[in-house]
Amino acid sequence: MKLQDSITTLKGIGGKKAEVFAGYGIETLEDLLYFFPRKYEDRRHETAIENLEPGKDALFCGTVISKRYSGNPYKRNTPLTLLVQDDTGIIEVVFFQGRYIEKLFQMNEDYSFYGRISSSFDRLQCIHPEFHRAGDPADIRGILPVYPAISGISQKELRKLQLQLKPLYGEVEEWLPAGIVECYRLAGPAYALENMHFPTDGRQVLSSKYRLIFDELLVLEAGLFYIKNDNSQNRDGVVINPAPAADFQKGLPFDLTEGQMTAWRDISRDLAGGKAMNRLVQGDVGSGKTVVAEMAMYAAAKSGFQSVMMAPTEILAKQHGASLKADFTPYGINVGLLYSSMKAAEKREVLAQLDSGEIDILVGTHAVIQPDVVFHNLGLVITDEQHRFGVNQRRLLTQKGANPNVLVMTATPIPRTLAVILYGDLDISQIRTMPKGRKPIKTTLADLEKRARVYDFVKEQLRAGRQAYVVAPLIEESDKIDAKSAEELYEELRDRLKPFSVALIHGAMKQDEKDAVMASFAEGATKVLVSTVVIEVGINVPNATVMVIENSERFGLAQLHQLRGRVGRGSQQSYCFLISQSESQLSNERNEIMCRTNDGFEIAEADLKLRGPGEIFGTRQHGLPELHISDLVRHGDVLEKAKDAAKEILTEDPNLQASANMQLKSRIKKMFGEEIKLEL
Repeated sequence: MKLQDSITTLKGIGGKKAEVFAGYGIETLEDLLYFFPRKYEDRRHETAIENLEPGKDALFCGTVISKRYSGNPYKRNTPLTLLVQDDTGIIEVVFFQGRYIEKLFQMNEDYSFYGRISSSFDRLQCIHPEFHRAGDPADIRGILPVYPAISGISQKELRKLQLQLKPLYGEVEEWLPAGIVECYRLAGPAYALENMHFPTDGRQVLSSKYRLIFDELLVLEAGLFYIKNDNSQNRDGVVINPAPAADFQKGLPFDLTEGQMTAWRDISRDLAGGKAMNRLVQGDVGSGKTVVAEMAMYAAAKSGFQSVMMAPTEILAKQHGASLKADFTPYGINVGLLYSSMKAAEKREVLAQLDSGEIDILVGTHAVIQPDVVFHNLGLVITDEQHRFGVNQRRLLTQKGANPNVLVMTATPIPRTLAVILYGDLDISQIRTMPKGRKPIKTTLADLEKRARVYDFVKEQLRAGRQAYVVAPLIEESDKIDAKSAEELYEELRDRLKPFSVALIHGAMKQDEKDAVMASFAEGATKVLVSTVVIEVGINVPNATVMVIENSERFGLAQLHQLRGRVGRGSQQSYCFLISQSESQLSNERNEIMCRTNDGFEIAEADLKLRGPGEIFGTRQHGLPELHISDLVRHGDVLEKAKDAAKEILTEDPNLQASANMQLKSRIKKMFGEEIKLEL
């Protein structure tokens, strides 16, 4: 047997079962070898029958003193009931397929059983336990692995298959440098594999799991370092003089915050450094990321280079375009706008001005990455709300110039540890301070009894000339889900909030319809916008001072925070109301955090602890490889060690050309697939 052999070489796996396994990503013996248990059952300690507790799994032994059928014994599904006795008591053991099971038990013989204990008519009972004759070599005692469920394959079958793989352990050689193995006190890979599948005590499982988690995170980090090295070492970037931005800064009607200044210093160093900038700027809604980006665009324009800013929606692109034109026109800097629904003649004019260099800054949607978009001298690429774009879209945009500088902005706060993983190819700057004078949004929890008072308050704000958002989790009313729908709310609020205009927007509408509704709200013609989460990343409406979130228990923390960020953009005090129908612990924790703080980074940390990274981000959405055994939150301490080890290896051998790093290189290639270019 070899690691790369098909699993069909194993006894018991034919074509049909191989297809089932393939559906779970298991095609080779190596794939099956690295299919690890999700937990273990400790069956080392026998429990006397009188001490068995209903609701718990247990190992017990006893003598079969009675066998009886509950019906016709000639029917295969007739239940069989055994009475099993030890020195302390009697328990019923029930098997529903009695006809097949009965012949496996002999009267007055001893057997071991393992299963969930229950109670029926004050008598202890165990239904369908695993069992063996006492003294059988294949007894069920010990620490047994429990694998993730595979349709149609029993745990017993999975354990037997893993037994067949034991001879392969010797093929798995040590692939890490001796210094790293010693420094981080790692078990050998063969030992780790054997004791993950067949441990004899808990310490073996812990040391084995630590080694395998370390391996996986090391490969992940090494791959990300490799991408970063490849981006920075092999890309002589456009050099932009950051000094002229000081003139732009002097003209601002406000002082930059400490966070903005720190981010600008990072960007300045990158622009002047000679290597193409690849930087992520994280900052909460309203933290002033755009101003920092404007300083970079100003510096680029004064250095003779063009900039492009890509936004996720047409209306957001238009809003950015209008804002940049207002800020840059006094300095003689020309701003152009490009989006899909433009008239052909307008588009041709913009493309011609871009090609000739008349346009200094282009703002647009995905339209800016189309093949007919040609820049005269692109030096700076900016993407806004990066989590709405794929990695490939960013690459297409950077290919419009000769290694332009890249600045990525996101208002989605991500804990720094996770940001390093999700954006491993980027340097990271965080803006954690808010501009002076910005009033924190007041967040209040309301149950259904207080709901009417919430909308009375909304009406007061409307009378004062303000606007409001109302968000629902559903588009249409549902029989299966007890939650307000956007359509239901729209009908209710049109009547409740008369004479103020109310509009409805949701994801099922056509894009031009959504844009028209959003534009009406942005212009102030619509006073109340009833919506689903389609407004999560929306537009800047400083006059909107109230956000009402119906059925807040149906939203995650990060989502609630993003929705709340739609208000609080003007000088007036803003408010957020969470209307919740749930009293669950998770819902209460979310509500408490939202009412306590407006700090997006604190909320992101809490969300990470409550839900984990997979649920929040979705690994594939960010181009992050799938992890099989490690967890970025629970194994953060191992992640730090793996990161240090990966950095040490890549510092000594940036291109992983040394023979000692061939296995690491191979593992990186397998983990990242098409996301990475590695010569093997």
